Amino acid sequence: MIVEERTYHVFTGKLPELVRLYETEGTELQQRILGNLIGAFTVDIGDLSSLVQLWGYESLGERERRRAELGADDGWKGFLTKIQPLIHTQRNRILVPTPFSPLR
Repeated sequence: MIVEERTYHVFTGKLPELVRLYETEGTELQQRILGNLIGAFTVDIGDLSSLVQLWGYESLGERERRRAELGADDGWKGFLTKIQPLIHTQRNRILVPTPFSPLR
């Protein structure tokens, strides 16, 4: 298993709107295609105005396939037009579990 950490840093004051949009529209679209949402978080201490999502995949190949399917989805494309003006920067990292990780 691998975990993709996706961090969206939004313009100051826009985090509640981004969270609302993901809650009411985006998460259902993503989960239908991506599958394994481990968690979604906002940042209380550190890089404020950030939404962090953790997605689990069996492999990089599965991630690539599912992300391509999401990118081709018309509903997702429409959702992106709503959230892109809110996002200042995005950072993605692939996390690989250690041998002693519960998520292994």
